[in-house]
Amino acid sequence: MATTKTDTALIVEGGAMRGIYSAGVLDEFIAAGFYPFYQVYGVSAGASNAAAYLGRKYGRNYRVITDYCRRPQFKSLRRFLRGGHLIDIDWLWDITEKELDLGLDHIDAVHGRFIVVATDAETGQPEYLTPEKNDIFQAIKCSAAMPIAFRNAVSLYGRQWLDGGVADSLPVREAYERGARNIVVIRSNPASYRKQAYRMRHLFPVILRRYPAVARRLQERHSEYNEALDFIRNPPADCRITELCPPEAFSAGQFTTDMQILDEAYQMGVVDGQTLMRTWSASLD
Repeated sequence: MATTKTDTALIVEGGAMRGIYSAGVLDEFIAAGFYPFYQVYGVSAGASNAAAYLGRKYGRNYRVITDYCRRPQFKSLRRFLRGGHLIDIDWLWDITEKELDLGLDHIDAVHGRFIVVATDAETGQPEYLTPEKNDIFQAIKCSAAMPIAFRNAVSLYGRQWLDGGVADSLPVREAYERGARNIVVIRSNPASYRKQAYRMRHLFPVILRRYPAVARRLQERHSEYNEALDFIRNPPADCRITELCPPEAFSAGQFTTDMQILDEAYQMGVVDGQTLMRTWSASLD
């Protein structure tokens, strides 16, 4: 299949601490100077990972996940049970913006082609943000504002936003509709994974009473997620989609803090990133 550079897209799924796998993949891309993608989509934690990739900041994602995300200021069950955040996105983004360079000039150089997926808190609809340089951190923060775990929505452009994974965890259809015909998707779960309906979905309208459209969207999230998987596995005839999935032995969870598990997951990503680069040219034939 002949493919031009403008036909290519990279999609980086979220998954909180499971994003350590995509951090490994993307660090290999950075180290090799591997930048063949015209569009780059990031969802939730995947938006942060994708931004550091475009910013050419090797090791940044690894440090965010294995250092900052393991600190008690970020995650606290005691705080959550007392009515606060389980994960404090405000703290995480503020401190990492100050202490870890994201390479904003490099990201700005591809303005319009770095696409951050966020969910409109009022409508529950996905939006595909292409932030200006000064808005990049805030847009990524919008995409990562997990409902329930983080009790606030995030403001940007006069609107309120929540985690992009609520409305479009795997924006493969969006990439296709924007002209991508050779798409790489970095997943956060093994290939066998299919999302199940949330057991507590009947409580979402109560827990998220400020955001009823988001509550309804979450109740159907498993169906929409699995439809995206079906699109990946059975794309249109003129489209090729390559999945990079952690192996079945992958044991990292959304809130894993065990360093051995995180390091093993990162190395899985390193290996798969190397493999993808070796086979990339053949995928364009």
